[in-house]
Amino acid sequence: MKQRTIAKSVDLVGIGLHKGVPVQMRLEPLPKNSGIIFYRKDKNVKIPLSPENVIDTKMATVIGKDGVSVSTIEHLMSAVYSYGIDNLLITLDNDEVPIMDGSAIAYCMLLDEACLRIQNAPKKVLKIKKEIKVQDGSKYALLRPSDRFALDFTIDFDHPVIGKQHCRFEFDLRSYIEQIARARTFGFLHQVQYLRSQGLALGGSLDNAIVLDEKRVLNPEGLRYEDEFVRHKILDAIGDLSLLGMAVMGEYEAYAASHHLNHLLTQKILEDSRNYEIVEAKTKMTEGYMIGAAYAKE
Repeated sequence: MKQRTIAKSVDLVGIGLHKGVPVQMRLEPLPKNSGIIFYRKDKNVKIPLSPENVIDTKMATVIGKDGVSVSTIEHLMSAVYSYGIDNLLITLDNDEVPIMDGSAIAYCMLLDEACLRIQNAPKKVLKIKKEIKVQDGSKYALLRPSDRFALDFTIDFDHPVIGKQHCRFEFDLRSYIEQIARARTFGFLHQVQYLRSQGLALGGSLDNAIVLDEKRVLNPEGLRYEDEFVRHKILDAIGDLSLLGMAVMGEYEAYAASHHLNHLLTQKILEDSRNYEIVEAKTKMTEGYMIGAAYAKE
């Protein structure tokens, strides 16, 4: 298994979730061993993808450097991670990644258009060596040793449409596209009204989120999956784990976890080298990345 970037640059224009203004985004290839880098061209500031650059996790995962930030990176990074991309430049002209339809499927389509390029450098995998857990009351997130990448998530909402949902996802790219990538972010009508009173969620609509009142889903088309809510939490978790900077070999488990807990988990893993081992990828370890993507050799 080798490192990957994209074969050609691709562009996308969409609305930012919170400011509600148009954002232009370009994905460009980077040389081997470059990592994932966000570039705010309006500020001429580059922000490497790293847990140490996370500056906010209340409403989304936000990274920043030198007073410049990029918000709501988790859906895009969920797709980038799932396609096994190691090196990529993400250029934006504003401080939010376009929300698109509130899922990751638009980014998957963009990466399919770009194709993937295999690079002449070994791909690194972060192998979890012992169970690492972070907790906030009954909520928790953990990673434990495993010979594969899998995610097990449970949510429990006091709402008649959601209730308690559980999903276990054994990772491969085809399954990600079919079972996870189309799951949309969700929120409650009273929350949306409050956020807008605070100048947030100005770009939110029924076109880019599932919105619920006290009893039902307000989107006229309904849900894409019966358990779309917990599937979106898995989508988010993959995006948050991408901040570890490489493919993960381990099993993630969570109950009612948030972006904040996911961030604390990545920090706790990296703070002690005894928690993990960095190994070169073998095909068997990460064969799921090879399914469903187009490639161009370097």
